[in-house]
Amino acid sequence: MLKKLFLFFLIWFGFFQPTTAQKVSTELVRADSAFDAGAYQLAYRYYRGLIRQEDVASPRVLLRMAYVQEGLGHYPAALYYLNMALARQPRLATWRKMADLARTQRLTGYPETWQQDLQLTFRRYYYLGLQALLIGAVVGGTLLIIRRQHITRGWWVTYSVYLLLTGVYLNLLGTERAALVMQPRAALMAGPSAGAAWLTTTTAGDRLVVLGQQDTWYQVQWQGQEAYIRTQDLLLVE
Repeated sequence: MLKKLFLFFLIWFGFFQPTTAQKVSTELVRADSAFDAGAYQLAYRYYRGLIRQEDVASPRVLLRMAYVQEGLGHYPAALYYLNMALARQPRLATWRKMADLARTQRLTGYPETWQQDLQLTFRRYYYLGLQALLIGAVVGGTLLIIRRQHITRGWWVTYSVYLLLTGVYLNLLGTERAALVMQPRAALMAGPSAGAAWLTTTTAGDRLVVLGQQDTWYQVQWQGQEAYIRTQDLLLVE
């Protein structure tokens, strides 16, 4: 927990460093021009060539790629790009688009519940709240150090509790790893073995939460229980 707090302190201080605007690449301009002109498949090829560049794989680019794939009827690919966009920018509109597409294609793993909406709202404002807590930690720590000769032990205890609560908040987001089934009729098993009990057959585009990995099997969450699926049948959302 302390390591994570130290990392976010560094990130917070980084917000105050001067930044320079990134130069827009010629390839990205070309891709945007093709998309705006209605040449969607050409634009998709350009975007796909740029997708591995971290500064280019923005939610806007990913949503455009999803739009092209949905138009072509490639629903698993469209959902994959929508999931990537959601991971970078949690928005209710993106999730509802995913849920609507999944409902049309009879896919699982896209709940339309108030709990899901609340979770996405929390994720959207998580870093803003964390930044505010870290600012309070920096200001409070600085004041305690400056006035340490006049500060009673109670203030230090209060500050320690504040840091503890900040650490709890830091870990609320968790490390959920979403993944999509990319192979039709992929089997979910009760254990990491072909000889384990068969649970169900998944559909390309189904969304699963990855809990871990054992050899060539992913441990996933399915209907509130643990299940296993071959790694070659699943594509992690990066």
